[in-house]
Amino acid sequence: MSKSLKRVIRALSEAGIESAPVEIGQATTAQMAADLVGCAVDQIAKSIIFRGETTGAALLFITAGGSQVDAARASALADEPLGKADAALIRAQTGFAIGGVSPVGHLTPPRAFFDPRLLAFDQVWAAAGTPRHVFAAAPADMMRIAGATVADFTN
Repeated sequence: MSKSLKRVIRALSEAGIESAPVEIGQATTAQMAADLVGCAVDQIAKSIIFRGETTGAALLFITAGGSQVDAARASALADEPLGKADAALIRAQTGFAIGGVSPVGHLTPPRAFFDPRLLAFDQVWAAAGTPRHVFAAAPADMMRIAGATVADFTN
């Protein structure tokens, strides 16, 4: 079991969330992940990481699978210009590899924002630290453990 997957399991457990990650195989899109777990695409909580151009910090935007982050809205929320986070920054600050970034269990918890669209569901699914594993949780629980703030940042 990878260190990343163990961190996610520990974060869920410490938060009192009873959710065992499941291996679904590698899904490269939210739609693929939704098809594999049998849910709507918007029930996939994507973890999108940007780099703060002023601070250099990773910022996390947890968005519904069918949505895209609007760069201008996201920058306004972050109160700084945002740029692309490269693999090295993502790995160093979150501990996850691209494709497996979880909303929980980060090495250094980033400032996080949560798409209100996810709150429409009883359960949402997110990456569990690897490109092959996901976990399910109530969106309010996921938002709480991620330390995220509900915000409108999609287009």
